[in-house]
Amino acid sequence: MAQAQSAPSFRIAPQSLDSALRDFGLQSGVTILADATITNGKKTGGYTGKSDAETALRSLLLGTGLRYTRNGNVFVITPVGNDGQSTATSDSANDDGGDIIVTAQKREESIQDVPIAVSAFSNKALDELKIEGGSELLRAVPNVTFSKTNFASYNFSIRGVGTKALSVSTDPAVAISFNNTPLLRNRLFEQEYFDVERVEVLRGPQGTLYGRNATGGVVNMITNKPKFDTFEGSLKAEVGNYDTRRMSGMINVPLGDTIAIRAAGALTQRDGFDYNSVTDKRVNGRDLWSTRVSAGWEPSSSFKANFIWEHFNEKDDRSRTGKQLCHTDPGPSMIGGRDISADLLTRGILSQSCKPGSLYDDGAFGVPKGFSLPYINAATAMLQFGYLPAPPGQFPDSTNPITMIDPTRDPYAGLTQSRNLREIATAYDPTFRARNDVYQLNLEVDVQSDLRFFSQTAYSKDFYYSTQDYNRFNSGPVFRSSSGLVDFFNNPLPTGGIAPGGVYNDPQLGPSRSILAVDMVKSRSSQWSQEFRLQSSFAGPVNFSVGANYLHFKIDEDYYVFSNLFSALAQGLFGNGNYGGVVLDCTNPPNQPGCVYVDPNPLNKINGQGHNYFRSRNLSKTRSLAAFGELYWQATDDLKLTAGLRYTDDRKTSTPIKTQLLLAPGFGGSGVIGIGFRNSPDIVQHWGRVTGRLVLDWQPKLAFTDETLVYTSYSRGYKGGGANPPSIDGDPTALSFAPLPETFKPESVNAFEIGMKNTLAGGKLTLNANAFFYNYRNYQVSQIVDRIALNENYNANIWGAELEASWRPVPAFRINANLGYLGTRIGKGMRSIDVMNRTQDNPDWVLVKPWLQLASNCVAPKAVVEKIVTSPFYTDQSALAYLTPLCGGSYIGDYRPGSFYSQIFGVTYDPLVDGPNAGKGFYADLGGNELPNSPHWTFNVGAQYTIPFDSWAVTLRSDYYRQSSSWARAYNSSIDRLKAWDNTNLSLTLERPESNLAIQFYVKNVFNDAPITDAFINSDDSGLTTNVFTLDPRIIGFNVTKKF
Repeated sequence: MAQAQSAPSFRIAPQSLDSALRDFGLQSGVTILADATITNGKKTGGYTGKSDAETALRSLLLGTGLRYTRNGNVFVITPVGNDGQSTATSDSANDDGGDIIVTAQKREESIQDVPIAVSAFSNKALDELKIEGGSELLRAVPNVTFSKTNFASYNFSIRGVGTKALSVSTDPAVAISFNNTPLLRNRLFEQEYFDVERVEVLRGPQGTLYGRNATGGVVNMITNKPKFDTFEGSLKAEVGNYDTRRMSGMINVPLGDTIAIRAAGALTQRDGFDYNSVTDKRVNGRDLWSTRVSAGWEPSSSFKANFIWEHFNEKDDRSRTGKQLCHTDPGPSMIGGRDISADLLTRGILSQSCKPGSLYDDGAFGVPKGFSLPYINAATAMLQFGYLPAPPGQFPDSTNPITMIDPTRDPYAGLTQSRNLREIATAYDPTFRARNDVYQLNLEVDVQSDLRFFSQTAYSKDFYYSTQDYNRFNSGPVFRSSSGLVDFFNNPLPTGGIAPGGVYNDPQLGPSRSILAVDMVKSRSSQWSQEFRLQSSFAGPVNFSVGANYLHFKIDEDYYVFSNLFSALAQGLFGNGNYGGVVLDCTNPPNQPGCVYVDPNPLNKINGQGHNYFRSRNLSKTRSLAAFGELYWQATDDLKLTAGLRYTDDRKTSTPIKTQLLLAPGFGGSGVIGIGFRNSPDIVQHWGRVTGRLVLDWQPKLAFTDETLVYTSYSRGYKGGGANPPSIDGDPTALSFAPLPETFKPESVNAFEIGMKNTLAGGKLTLNANAFFYNYRNYQVSQIVDRIALNENYNANIWGAELEASWRPVPAFRINANLGYLGTRIGKGMRSIDVMNRTQDNPDWVLVKPWLQLASNCVAPKAVVEKIVTSPFYTDQSALAYLTPLCGGSYIGDYRPGSFYSQIFGVTYDPLVDGPNAGKGFYADLGGNELPNSPHWTFNVGAQYTIPFDSWAVTLRSDYYRQSSSWARAYNSSIDRLKAWDNTNLSLTLERPESNLAIQFYVKNVFNDAPITDAFINSDDSGLTTNVFTLDPRIIGFNVTKKF
């Protein structure tokens, strides 16, 4: 035993297993007993490193279908499955925490020998922890957070570094890798793990080996590869609440001694977790399946090839976002001494619709103030159907036209929402479709016995489609009838108008008496990548790994918002439909002045050319080239230096296509074209960056530990910048607004870390700790401005510490725990305009809603607004005409010096000249604030106990996770606060190893908690509502697994 714990240095090259075992025996000093009939013809990837004998031997046997048993200083090699041992049982050797084999440095090593903060989970460990997908890894890794975010995105954050930027040209800050290949578009959130060898989570920048998009770290899923000497399979069936039905399985078939095929698959179907009270249906259900086929070929010990094809498919009613919260902003009741409490339009235009406030207060379950939404305002004040008939010989009351929406009643008045985060009230149920394919070819060739060449080729393609109600609440009937009305001269209108009987028939959304709004995301992307790597395993003190890679990624993504108000305004206000007029055909001829084209096709067959809906089309290509190398110098038996450098050359090409909602050329149209979309010149960005790392690790011999690794490291990471989506295509002579930045900057981080990994008590206890400090530059964060996701950059410092432990005092009992502490601080001088508080509480300025063709709220001097509102020319009915021009010139008018309005009211105001930041508002000082999604504390503890009886074993397990409070945005205001939350899981597993049978009962989220895990604030013109995201509810499941 003493010899086994002396931690010798191993240098065993990739070769035949027979030869490797002989080298292992000589270098470890232990005795190896192996029958030549079971080792003959097998190969091993070798092992280089300083470790105990068992760790080295496990690495040599990895993938061979063999295992070992130990009796003192004698190791006996036997096939997996002998003596009733199942594959699941052999997995357990990797679940004690300290001796799992990982490829964090792209070579197989014991996790305790890797000078990186890394957590790894075998397939069995994932099942024990009930981690069924990438979104649940946060429960087992310190300083990790995860949440779904807006649109088609998610945010996997490590040590405060995640993906808070929203753009098709944005790279993820945490690299999501499939067998060491990073995938820019992936289904980490949707797809479930199946037939995996392990999942590794590397914390901290991995700028040398993993490259350009790993500033936060790496999540690397390693799939099980074909075995050449074992026919095996498994089948797992599960049922649960929400009518859950799940199946998974695999089969491994050797085809001779050198070829093997492995096929695996998984299926999940269940009812929805959420309830839609309007349609009386459960939504947010699942119907998804995955398959994977792997083929392996090893014609000799010096050549290895693996081909993998994985397919994912989902077709269900998954919700892309959760509930939509709002603290209703009623607007001011007094302006300049004038009581406007009854002036619905005036108060609405001076309201931002939803105001800041805690997401946990009762008031958060309100709805937007309807008359603060520009489209409702326009439909109320300007979309006029006609007049009520007057007695013969008289004129109708021209002061009271019939508008589409009653100006005396807010469409959302009196409406509140359920406090249940899993209950929505929408007229439209979600639709979700996703497909993803990954093809990967991996080659390994021995150039010589101690020099191996690796080639990794991968191609992936992804399709994504999702629609759901844009608002998560229903307005109820609000449209007035356009039937039976007359014109100014009391003549019956020639048509029934666009809303006969109070029903408007939208070409995309169909007939309705209520306000309908639906958004849709469609995305197609593809990626090619190629990496070549040459890796040595010399017997001397110096080794290396050098390589180069290429990546090409392209994406075409559309985001649409449809609303029957958009179409009604296009037909009525811009298309001559007012007062019963015949709606114009804007295609004959095209681009008629002021004529907004309405796409006549249903939602599933739109032509994409309509200006009656919002469309943001995003085209981007990325080409990346890189060369890298790492040098490993074993200075002494106990001291090792690692030095790595990488040069990355990135080129991104984005095609800006501006949005066209309710825009047309000429007077009133305020745009340039009335149909279709036009491309602006490509934005080409190019960066060349050097990244790398320097690591010194030391393996001292301490009296109180079996093995200890102490390391200190410096690493530099880089993530490319990108292009912001283009904003509105307005005619600058008709609409006044300041342009937004076209691009955002790349990120970089300098990271310093010190850590220690310890194995104690004869391998029964592992205790790992580290501390780190990051100097981060240009962290990318998005918010919605002018209807697009505007990406900004902040500097920040990040620091923290982590502790991971696993203890198995007796074979039947195991406990694991981790603790993470995190501190973040945004740098001095960082600032941004908070759309929820544009005035920054300055009493001399007020917020104003713009005319509907402009996209964002603005600020105006309070004195100017008071003078307008208290003027004898002003009435509430004129609010839209007199107040909205304060946000910039439109065809309605403006307040520039010498303008008609400035002369009437005796005030001048040009927001582009006189307003703070071109009228957009005052900067909020972010210096000293915390980064979003960065809780100070994360904690996890799990314990299990196994009780044997007869040929069975019962394992009881419990896991508890908690993260402290954090912020959803960098402004750290009341609406941004995310409360602390926790999660508890329980499981009971009954196993009979000799029958390869396992039965499990489990409960996830035992207390049915629904914490808010993140929040996203929507656009000004949709009311600044807040989309919130939560966990799955309590899940109860029962499954049976049979292996053969």
